[in-house]
Amino acid sequence: MDSLKTLQKKNRRNQSLIVWMLIAVLAMGLLCLFVGVSNMGFSDGVNVLLGGGTNAQKRILLNIRLPRVLAAIIAGAGLSVAGLMMQTCLSNAMASPSTLGVSNGAVFGANLSIIAFAGGFLSTGNNLSAFDVGANPYATSALAFVFATASVLLILGLCTVRSFSPNVVVLSGMAIGAVWTALTTILQFYATDVGLSAAVVWSFGDLGRATYETDILMAVAVSVGFVFFYTMRWKYNALLAGEATAKTMGVNVSGLRFVTLLLSSVITAVCVSFLGVIGFVGIICPHVTKKLLGHDHRFTLPVSCLMGSLLLLLADTASRSLGGGSALPVGAITSLLGAPFFIAIIFGKKEGHHH
Repeated sequence: MDSLKTLQKKNRRNQSLIVWMLIAVLAMGLLCLFVGVSNMGFSDGVNVLLGGGTNAQKRILLNIRLPRVLAAIIAGAGLSVAGLMMQTCLSNAMASPSTLGVSNGAVFGANLSIIAFAGGFLSTGNNLSAFDVGANPYATSALAFVFATASVLLILGLCTVRSFSPNVVVLSGMAIGAVWTALTTILQFYATDVGLSAAVVWSFGDLGRATYETDILMAVAVSVGFVFFYTMRWKYNALLAGEATAKTMGVNVSGLRFVTLLLSSVITAVCVSFLGVIGFVGIICPHVTKKLLGHDHRFTLPVSCLMGSLLLLLADTASRSLGGGSALPVGAITSLLGAPFFIAIIFGKKEGHHH
């Protein structure tokens, strides 16, 4: 009886945490809207949101900042939930979009688009005006997406040939990631100055590229993934008890793994192809969530999403405050926040067992 009461109490606490996290994300999103280098005051911003304000203020708030804030919320949630599901599926705390070679594939695709087809060694040379004509951001995003997805399909293909064990997946991911990185280096070696600088700038995670169109595409991918994961939450909870136990409960483990990894990777590929590489979100947020809540996917899924959004909003606000006129790449900020934080987790306390 006591254990039931304890469980109900814990569930209530977890539910209230979800509500508080949601409030924190909304508050941070609003704050993020009003942080920037233009001298627009808080009252001006509110005025614009209510339909007033000058044209310049409308342009800054509605065309530049709002898509950016939405991108932080959507991509943060997507990368975090992708990381959580990869960790659950592979029973590996270090599994994340970046360790499975998805991000490396996207970087190679974008470099190929920028260097070989637009600003590189083929036709435009060092002519900047020709580069502007040739570099289509959608073409770059499309190629980044194609290679990120190809990377995953390759890993999943290799895993079906060999038995679909978590270690095989992680090792395949690392190997394929290394191949993409090597190919990217070779491409960059042959690039012109303009092509190289454009390619390097692309690989910095930057929320400034977001538009309403890209936000909608990311939101669709993240929502579809989240709904699927949440519908299957009891199966993931069964998987935490071990493969054999999950199978006795009627879970098709290899099928579930395949679909989960594919969906997680597609979410990552969509976010990375539009915004560049944003590291550490997919590792930090799931870890913190599991430390706070244990491993029950009914709660870790929504909290992990909200935590990812919150981290990316914080990182974006920091990047715009520190940049002095131009925003620093948000990918650099998440890694700066992430590395010490991660070391603290590793050395903090012993890894908790599944609850």
